[in-house]
Amino acid sequence: MLRSAIISLQQRVTGVTGRTNLILAFFQQQRWQSKDVEQTHEYWGEGFTRNFSGSASSPSLSIWRRKKEMGKEGLFVVKELKRLQSDSIRLNRFMQSHVSRILKTDLFAVLFELQRQDHVFLAMKIYEVVRKEIWYRPDMFFYRDMLMMLARTKKVDEAKRVWKDLKREEVRFDQHTYGDIIRAFLDSGLPKEAMELYDEMRGSPDPPLSLPYRVILKGLIPYPELREKVKDDFLELFPGMIVYDPPEDLFDDQLNEESEEDD
Repeated sequence: MLRSAIISLQQRVTGVTGRTNLILAFFQQQRWQSKDVEQTHEYWGEGFTRNFSGSASSPSLSIWRRKKEMGKEGLFVVKELKRLQSDSIRLNRFMQSHVSRILKTDLFAVLFELQRQDHVFLAMKIYEVVRKEIWYRPDMFFYRDMLMMLARTKKVDEAKRVWKDLKREEVRFDQHTYGDIIRAFLDSGLPKEAMELYDEMRGSPDPPLSLPYRVILKGLIPYPELREKVKDDFLELFPGMIVYDPPEDLFDDQLNEESEEDD
């Protein structure tokens, strides 16, 4: 009798301990998830989920953020596209016979590889193919990658074309993405186009963040007048923050270097 009572008590204690461990595990998991959200907001800025819709409700879910592995079919397509790009008839024929039939993941990888190699003409071809696919959904990262390549290669007309497409599809960049793209145009010596995007950024309904402005200010060091304008905006938006200006003679040194190169 006593032995049965002891066994019964042990079973109850074990059951309570098991339930307690489950509860503790649940709250630990909630704590980890909360930390993940905080870290995501720290990187992408507050309100980042407002820039996406549907299945791409967060950066981690965007298909354009996933690793793009190149398969055999993708390698073949990239090789043939590069080989045929000077022959428009054969290129279009290959686009219809092969490119339009490859898997979605291979198509992603092909576009990524062409962007990486700065093959603007071919990347624009694949860009158009992607946008015509039945599974296509407007995505911020898709357009960001295209604009980064076009800024890097100084293709202004193509960049304006892509910008019109994303505006038509009502794609909206977050503040960090604006900062990265504007900086890419500045680094390529395209201040006019960069400031046009800056005006778009200023008109964005998302709350301003200080880090993108600092990224832009650093890229504007070769353009003192434009930098002063952005600096004034920065100090108006973030009155408690400080902007570190470069040495006064830095601009003179840069101008001298440019004049020597021209000579």
